[in-house]
Amino acid sequence: MSSLSENSPYEVFFFFFFFKELITFVNHGEDYNILTQNKSSLESPLHLVSSNISLDCGRKPEHPKKIHTNMGSRKRPSEGNYEKEKDRCIQLFDQWSEADQVEFVEHLISRMCHYQHGHINSYLKPMLQRDFITALPAQGLDHIAENILSFLDARSLCAAELVCKEWQRVISEGMLWKKLIERMVRTDPLWKGLSEREKYLFKNRTAEVPPNSYYHSLYPKIIQDIETIEANWRCGRHNLQRIQCRSENSKGVYCLQYDDEKIISGLRDNSIKVWDKQTLECLRVLTGHTGSVLCLQYDDRVIVTGSSDSTVRVWDVNSGEVLNTLIHHNEAVLHLRFCNGLMVTCSKDRSIAVWDMASPTDISLRRVLVGHRAAVNVVDFDDKYIVSASGDRTIKVWSTSTCEFVRTLNGHKRGIACLQYRDRLVVSGSSDNTIRLWDIECGACLRVLEGHEELVRCIRFDNKRIVSGAYDGKIKVWDLQAALDPRAPASTLCLRTLVEHSGRVFRLQFDEFQIISSSHDDTILIWDFLNVSSIGQTEGRSPSRTYTYISR
Repeated sequence: MSSLSENSPYEVFFFFFFFKELITFVNHGEDYNILTQNKSSLESPLHLVSSNISLDCGRKPEHPKKIHTNMGSRKRPSEGNYEKEKDRCIQLFDQWSEADQVEFVEHLISRMCHYQHGHINSYLKPMLQRDFITALPAQGLDHIAENILSFLDARSLCAAELVCKEWQRVISEGMLWKKLIERMVRTDPLWKGLSEREKYLFKNRTAEVPPNSYYHSLYPKIIQDIETIEANWRCGRHNLQRIQCRSENSKGVYCLQYDDEKIISGLRDNSIKVWDKQTLECLRVLTGHTGSVLCLQYDDRVIVTGSSDSTVRVWDVNSGEVLNTLIHHNEAVLHLRFCNGLMVTCSKDRSIAVWDMASPTDISLRRVLVGHRAAVNVVDFDDKYIVSASGDRTIKVWSTSTCEFVRTLNGHKRGIACLQYRDRLVVSGSSDNTIRLWDIECGACLRVLEGHEELVRCIRFDNKRIVSGAYDGKIKVWDLQAALDPRAPASTLCLRTLVEHSGRVFRLQFDEFQIISSSHDDTILIWDFLNVSSIGQTEGRSPSRTYTYISR
């Protein structure tokens, strides 16, 4: 291949003359519509599709002169020997190597002005586009095209189906709507909760409906159901079920925990009662404590309870047999938490005990944490921190691994009755009638929530909401994200106040669909935001869609 320096001065002159004419032509050519005459096709997604698409981007075009022909087809009066000189320049250009051609064009473009660059860019842009979704299956790489499109959200997936028949085929055969739904189930707690409820989320598909079409139409139905649930939370619409605990002596339900099958409660009359969550019947009563059962937690193996008799008892969750009794605290055990072989208990005796749980029968005391100046009412922990709250108005943070003291969170004006800790956020409730949100890493109070009229006794939060219960008998639902936004007005933070208990609210737990609470009035209430009665109904549940989750 010859280079520019190897050509005669005459040839070089013709080259520069040609490109000078080209620049003038771009600036003043009257037939610019050659770039826009197919404007309608360029605005359509179908303009991405080209019969000459290749995954080999380094290969030279099969018809390189086609580009020059388009440029030369502009209709304007020719000056001098332009046509002959242009053809000669093109012949010389074609003799060069690709590297020489690129270098020369770079030099040429560098001599143009910004306005000319814009015209060149408009001309090149359609030529550089590649419809890789269409090209990949042609190379036997359907799975890659499907994988790329599987990252789209619902709105983008709808748009992609309209690009062309090939894109629609890739989406349909790849079952991408089904995969989108499954991804939402894996990543969103509300979708996951719906999928775990039998006969709710995914309806059995009939054979007449193509799979992709079925899941495409199912997605907006699920979205509609989710919006209905969220609206029920905001508006306080719910179905209410009530369990009368019928305590024989002292009345009151101090603590509870539930799952899809059962509710386990700790009562003031020293007993632990297990309830069937569907029928609301009492399945079993566990006795052994000689004082009120103030706190409990269970997993798939054991129930661990703490009592005003100063002991911690471990029970077999299936048989109800007592497996272990821990005697350490000098006064009532007010709260406890266990997870991954570690248990933390706290007491009216102002201490916190950290235990190693090798097995239900092999539990040993690791460390006693001392620092609070009043009863320690509640503890929570993760792999990094143990957090405790006390009647001394403080929250203390300890290292989980070393059990060393880290910092104190100050702000409440009276004793603290409850808290929950997760990630960097601590939410606490106090007998000063307020709820505070804290950043555990820096100790800063992020927000104070006011609204309860008496001591805030129990509190829980998830990614969306804070739910609190107080001695005023009320349960309040708060907008967590708004509470974390310092710009949000205080008047917008409380979404709903629920009033059904006739006594102090002692404990509550909630998920995406329900709140379950217990009270001094000796009842357990189930506030169901999923199966809400139709307007005008006072009893029963409205019919819900019948779904079965299908996983392939």
